[in-house]
Amino acid sequence: MCLPACAMQLAQKASRRSLLRKATVAAAGLVLAPAAAQGENAPRFSFRRVLDLTHTLHADFPFPMDHAFSMERISTRPKQMWNIYRWHFHEHIGTHIDAPFHCSEGDTVERIAADKLFGPLVVVDIRTKAAADPDAQLTPDDLKAWENRHGRISDGAVVAMCSGWDSKVGNARAFFGRDDRGGFHFPGFHLEAVQFLCEQRQVHGIAVDTISLDPGNSNTFPVHHYWLGQNRWGLENVANLREAPASGATIVVGSPKVTGGSGGPSRVLALLD
Repeated sequence: MCLPACAMQLAQKASRRSLLRKATVAAAGLVLAPAAAQGENAPRFSFRRVLDLTHTLHADFPFPMDHAFSMERISTRPKQMWNIYRWHFHEHIGTHIDAPFHCSEGDTVERIAADKLFGPLVVVDIRTKAAADPDAQLTPDDLKAWENRHGRISDGAVVAMCSGWDSKVGNARAFFGRDDRGGFHFPGFHLEAVQFLCEQRQVHGIAVDTISLDPGNSNTFPVHHYWLGQNRWGLENVANLREAPASGATIVVGSPKVTGGSGGPSRVLALLD
């Protein structure tokens, strides 16, 4: 026999179980509902593997300025309750995003819309060209050759230059392509290529596996000024693009959301079928 208090407790538990079942069914409905219920244009993604396109950030990561990244320990277990660091870093060190504001009066980093931070990943491989010439550029011809093989670049895509330069990240001089006079030599986008992607394709962002969207021998940075000036964003120092397919993957950019920022270190992932 159940006492009144016991009966009340069982009733409450049953009520909670019923509520939980309803919530589970509702959540499943959000996942399984037909496109018409969520909007005909709701994106559908599936993936089997996650590829990390992010370099590990540390104090010795190649950067043209000294002391661009450091960690100051302000609490240490077990002396204190927590392990805590204060970070000091340049916005544009490591794998990072360039917000439009970096080179224009466009959006600061926190204002980049979340739905523009993921999309189809287009990997344009220029490794052969870059191995022969460190000043190589991704050109409109490279983009046309990619489309001839894989079809038109999708709306909302992120177009990435794979030059193989990320393999040099452990050697700052090689990564910068320093010559005897201190000049920089590494691949980047050609201005006409990003003009094509802006004016003739609906691309959200571009990415490079080098330290700059522009090639290293550029002194005027036309790609930065043009692309960011169109209120679009770019990724620099991306890793592992050689492991990504030329098409078919989805890129996700974990961009920082910091008021007024011109960019910042980001976790970048590719979702592979």
